[in-house]
This record gives sequence, structure tokens and C-alpha cells, in this order.
Amino acid sequence: MVFDYKKEYKNLYIVKNVPEIIEIPEITYLAVRGNGDPNIEDGEYKKAIELLYTVMYTIKMSKKTDKRITNYFDFVVPPLEGFWWQDGIKGVDYSHKEKFSWISLIRLPEFVQEDIKWAVSEASKKKKLDYSKIEILHYKEGLSVQCMHIGPYNNEFETVEKMDKYIEEKGYRLDINDYRYHHEIYLSDVRKVASDKLKTVIRHPIKKI
Repeated sequence: MVFDYKKEYKNLYIVKNVPEIIEIPEITYLAVRGNGDPNIEDGEYKKAIELLYTVMYTIKMSKKTDKRITNYFDFVVPPLEGFWWQDGIKGVDYSHKEKFSWISLIRLPEFVQEDIKWAVSEASKKKKLDYSKIEILHYKEGLSVQCMHIGPYNNEFETVEKMDKYIEEKGYRLDINDYRYHHEIYLSDVRKVASDKLKTVIRHPIKKI
């Protein structure tokens, strides 16, 4: 049986299109940090995604090699995620996407430990790319509000406004800072799904007023 994180942790991935408050535990990610407009063809963001996926699939397909990873189990590669911010800007200014800073992430299976060095080395041999930006990120998101956004990324402000109103009514406030981020989880393949049908989990850190 192939382990699917989306199905096993539905409360983190398959969420409703109405806001909800949730406590997020510590999760270990494969991560790449960068800056700039994510839509630039062959830009830094798209290169980061390629790095993440090649390492993740190297881990997944280790079952077909001589490499034996301790406690390995077969898994569906979890969805791409992203932390986003723009220095000096409250909220998001979509007219200046070049000002984005981001951390692209994919959740790592629990069995992956020192094996990541092997996976990076193998991916480097095959793809001839620079994997020096790859890092392991242990991140505890904590108390958050989340909601499913359906539609284009540029329309996310509509869902965010709904989330902000909800937490205010519940006695919470937004707690985005240098260590807690605007968080997106991408459940749709943008290459295959029309923009008005894209599914994205939006998650924001909050705290009690």
C-alpha cells in the first residue's frame, strides 16, 4: 500500500473552502529558499521546484536501486508548498512580484534522515545541477487559520479577507512575522488545471487577542 499524506492527514491538506482554526505540529520539509517573480520562465523559483522534485523522486525510487533506506515505505510525493513574503509590505503586492521572497517546500517522509545526502548526490549525478541550496527544514507552524482557495493565485486576497474576518470574530489576530509566514499548499498541477479551478490551501499563523 502506497502511503499518501494527503489522505492520511486530510485535516492538513483536503480542507474546506470555509476558514477553520487548527494547530499544526512540527513537520520536516525538503526546502529551497529564494527571491523573485515565480512566473519567470527558467527563473529561480522554477529551478528550485526542479531541485526539490528530483531529490524527492530519487528518495521514492530508491526501492529500484541497491540503496536500502532504513524503515523505507513507498509513498506518494506530497504536494508542493510555499512560504511567501515581501519585505516592507503588509499583505501582498501582486503588481511587484519581483519583490517576493519565498521558501519552497515538500514534506519529507519520516524515515528520511542521513539518506538525504545520498539522494542529493544521486540527483546531482543524473541532472548535473547545483543542489547546494537544498536544506532540511524542521518547522512547527503552530496555531493557524486555513481555508481552501479555488481559483487564480492573484485572487487569493478574496479568501484571505474571509479568513481575516473569521479570526477577528473568533477573538484572534494575524501573527505573520519574520518566523511565521503566509503559507500556500498547491493541490493542483498548474500545467493541467484551468486557473479558475486551481485548489490551494492558504494558511496563516494567528494568536489570541
